[in-house]
Amino acid sequence: MKKVLIVLTSHDKLGDTGAKTGFWLEEFAAPYYALKDAGVVLTLASPLGGQPPIDPKSDEAGSQTEATLRFKTDTSAQGLLANTLKLKDVSAADFDAVFYPGGHGPLWDLAEDATSIALIETMLKAGKPVAAVCHAPGVLRHPKGADGQSVVKGKKVTGFTNTEEEAAGLTAVVPFLVEDMLTQNAGVYSKAADWHPHVEIDGLLITGQNPASSEPVAKALLATLG
Repeated sequence: MKKVLIVLTSHDKLGDTGAKTGFWLEEFAAPYYALKDAGVVLTLASPLGGQPPIDPKSDEAGSQTEATLRFKTDTSAQGLLANTLKLKDVSAADFDAVFYPGGHGPLWDLAEDATSIALIETMLKAGKPVAAVCHAPGVLRHPKGADGQSVVKGKKVTGFTNTEEEAAGLTAVVPFLVEDMLTQNAGVYSKAADWHPHVEIDGLLITGQNPASSEPVAKALLATLG
């Protein structure tokens, strides 16, 4: 039975705007059920442990999907989410893969979190897949391979586009733009039209462009896990 670690953000402040952020609900719920329904054992963690902040916008009526509605009635999943482990207390050795849901939160905490950076480096070195969707490919900003180069160098990757960020009105608020960062780190970045699903798989790295890519990324991860 495969075991996957889902790493969520603990960051809830949208820069200096006074608005709240966190993880994007669909980007957790869709992969959660795609993996769970396939018999994968899931463990949830976040930098601070406990309940990770849900981006309020992702909880609005217009953002609901089949998976988020299922989550609303799933007390077991809600309980797991309310009690995430502290990221520093989990060991890469216990998991076959790691999945990072997006939302703007990860750009502030997980992208710079030493424990997360080390986890990604350890997983990849051990031949285990790392999957991330939407803003979560931002967590690949600092991890390095055995050669000391960025783990995205020369790899096919995707993530939230500059034009999607512009549409969200947050280009000047975020600490960095995911598309720009992946390109600057010599990733072979590609994208579909804004808000359309797009997944890139290159060896152990699996990345998705936006919320619509959440379930396809999880399915790609399942295929990679065999």
